[in-house]
Amino acid sequence: MHDKPHTTAADAPAGCPAAGPAPALFTWEFAADPYPAYAWLREHAPVHRTELPSGVEAWLVTRYTEARQALADARLSKNPVHHSEAAHGKGKVGIPGERSANLMTHLLNIDPPDHTRLRRLVSKAFTPRRIAAFAPRVQELTDRLIDAMIDKPGGAGEADLIHEFAFPLPIYAICDLLGVPREDQDDFRDWAGMMLRHTKAGHGGGPRGGVAKSVKKMRGYLAELIHRKRASLGDTAEADEDLISALIRASDHGEQLTENEAAAMAFILLFAGFETTVNLIGNGLYALLRHPAQRELLQKSIAAGDTGLLATGIEELLRYDGPVELATWRFATQELTLGGQRIAEGDPVLVVLAAADRDPARFDEPDVLDLTRRDNQHLGYGHGIHYCLGAPLARLEGQTALATLLTRLPDIRLAAEPDDLRWRGGLIMRGLRSLPVEFTPDRP
Repeated sequence: MHDKPHTTAADAPAGCPAAGPAPALFTWEFAADPYPAYAWLREHAPVHRTELPSGVEAWLVTRYTEARQALADARLSKNPVHHSEAAHGKGKVGIPGERSANLMTHLLNIDPPDHTRLRRLVSKAFTPRRIAAFAPRVQELTDRLIDAMIDKPGGAGEADLIHEFAFPLPIYAICDLLGVPREDQDDFRDWAGMMLRHTKAGHGGGPRGGVAKSVKKMRGYLAELIHRKRASLGDTAEADEDLISALIRASDHGEQLTENEAAAMAFILLFAGFETTVNLIGNGLYALLRHPAQRELLQKSIAAGDTGLLATGIEELLRYDGPVELATWRFATQELTLGGQRIAEGDPVLVVLAAADRDPARFDEPDVLDLTRRDNQHLGYGHGIHYCLGAPLARLEGQTALATLLTRLPDIRLAAEPDDLRWRGGLIMRGLRSLPVEFTPDRP
């Protein structure tokens, strides 16, 4: 009989003392601060089978060593076809609506050799040269959004940092990178907003219909955009073209990229490329506002023109309270042993990045925010062949956003009690629903 969230730790490793009942998972209280529960699991049940709010049973991996192992284990497939309970789990794993919208063939759902082929094509959009060339656009977007917060009528000096800044910044940035025309980008902002709103506490237990509708709208738009770009492909120099055009060109040059694969790739870059950065900026600023000494240290470093602390600081914010709480779904293709537990063929496995990145066996004082931390091989963007392809862009956006906020709004502060803030539900991501702030407007 499998453990449930409120049962005793029958799956504790050999030699581990009895610890009483396991903590409750996937509640409002858990969403606000999951780290004590994860600490309990790391110590008493590091590979723990539980029933998720959706009804699907899965293994949670919480220690750093086993997490890193699982992320790179070829026996753990990303393809949902390997789920042993396909009928039971249909529509309950992965992104809502992706199956019905024919968007399954993206990097989060496939294994080599298809994964290798598609990742090679898309990686051309995330080269250091291309990201560096994109930096001025990210800065322009950042300043424009801060200007809007400062200049809004009747509300100067107050803002919801999530909805007015952290959310639109990565949406517009990834749209630019993909080649979505500026006049269409607000539609993507609306669809992405619907994805964020249609979740609730319970980490996966919220209504999924709103997300599925947004996915369907995105799919229809992307199909039409791909046709338009294919028709005008010869009008743009190859070196200057956007990512969707590059994917079309690769397909037309015999790289065996189907239209469904191109649409799915554009979709997953939009879907995965915006919420992770929303949460990086939101969680990161929230952590800094709650740690004034660290925030002051960073502000002084930025004012002095030193970017070193900003670089290590972003990595520490990713580790301390990162944007991705659990890595996306994996399914055992054969029986294997992980952390002393027998994982049956077809079992889902979820690596808890948030727990692994606070493992005291790997990080000194893991519950302390230390922007100067050097030995910081966190798993915030994964590990192995599925390491986040967009991590360089997310880091650029995170560094630009935080540095500019702390420079232009130096006295920015929380405008709500921490206990009054609410975290979004959803099994994979970790982020605030809103982040009310106050500041003294800075008008150049």
